[in-house]
Formats: sequence, structure tokens, C-alpha cells
Amino acid sequence: MSCPPVAGWALLLVVCLAIGLGAPWWTTARAAARFPVSAADLAAARAGLAALPVRPLDPDDDYVREKFGQSWADVDGNGCDTRNDVLARDLRDTRLDPDPAAACVVLRGTLDDPYTGEVVPFARGPDSADVQIDHVVALADAWRTGARGWNAQRRLAFANDPANLLAVSGPANQDKGASDAAGWLPPQRGYGCVYVMRQVRIKVAYGLWVTADERAAMDAQLAGCVVSG
Repeated sequence: MSCPPVAGWALLLVVCLAIGLGAPWWTTARAAARFPVSAADLAAARAGLAALPVRPLDPDDDYVREKFGQSWADVDGNGCDTRNDVLARDLRDTRLDPDPAAACVVLRGTLDDPYTGEVVPFARGPDSADVQIDHVVALADAWRTGARGWNAQRRLAFANDPANLLAVSGPANQDKGASDAAGWLPPQRGYGCVYVMRQVRIKVAYGLWVTADERAAMDAQLAGCVVSG
């Protein structure tokens, strides 16, 4: 009886792994390798998640966007509103308004969207909503997990904190809505690890809490992170 060639064994092993572990596992693991994180950052995220209180959601029937103050206020006093600050940070090939009185305004640029992996052109005007600014921890989610008890100044700071803001695909942002990690994750495979790490840092920094389902979803994403080096 002849033995199968080495290539045949390799193929058989791959097929067995796909059956035994699930083909999506391999796909997700390979995708996660595109967004490696440092061992220190991953350890900090795991410790942060473990430290977050687990509680039910606060009521949100009294939530309105205005509870977090003026949209895109210039909280850092640099003369630019927060939206244009984030667009200038996250877009490439940006073009600013040549008018000195509107020098902060981003007129054009290109977004490499972290949520979908798509390249999205941005042009100020009728189609400017193709690129939107996402609150990584949504304002309504923050309201339900601690921000309901904050004063107005703290809410304004949270809503305009660059650490909690990302320029993203408009449709992806609308799809996310006010969901936490248990209800929505970026559709780009592999980015969930980075996304959840950022959510954990924000929730720890602002003293927010998580639900049991949210914590489980976050833990699952951290388990799939790929460490660089």
C-alpha cells in the first residue's frame, strides 16, 4: 500500500482543521493578523475589561443627543470644531478650505474605512454623509451605562474626546447606531479586536460599566487578537 505524498497529507490536514475547528475560525484568525496589537496593550485591555463593573442598563427613555451639549464643539480651543479635527486626522489626501476664515474646514479627502475596509471618497456637500464621525462608545450607550449621572461638562467632554471618535463609512455608522459590542461589531474581519480594545479603554477612562452580554462579546474579540512581534 503506497502512502499519499506529502502534499496530500497537507491538504488532508487543512481539510480536517476546517471541519474540526470551523473554516470561519481560520478566516477570522488570518484577518486578525492584519491588525496586530502589542502584548502590553492586549494585557491592559484584558485587565481593563476584568475591572469594568457588570450591571444592567440604566433607562434611556430620557436620552436625547442634546444631553451631551453642542454637536462638535471646539472643546480644545484650537479654533476648529471637533468634526473637522477628526476628518483632518483620519483622512488622507485632504484639501482644506483656502478661505482663512474657514481654514479648518476639510473640503475633500479619502477615508480608508477601518470598519468595512472600503476606500471612501469624501467631498463636503450633498454627499458629505458618506463619511461620518462615529462615537466608538456610542453616546446613547454611554448614557445607559453611567453617563446619565454625569454633569453637563463631563458629557460635553466625552462627546468630543478624540479618543472616542473615528471617521468611518456613513452606512456602517448608521448600521451600528447606538449598539454596544454585543449588538454590533465592525464588518471588516479582524478589526473587532482593535475596536473592542478601544471601547474598553474608553469605558475604563470614564468609569462606565458593561452588561453581561457586552462583556462576553468583548472577551470573545480579545481572545481573537493577534499579538505583534
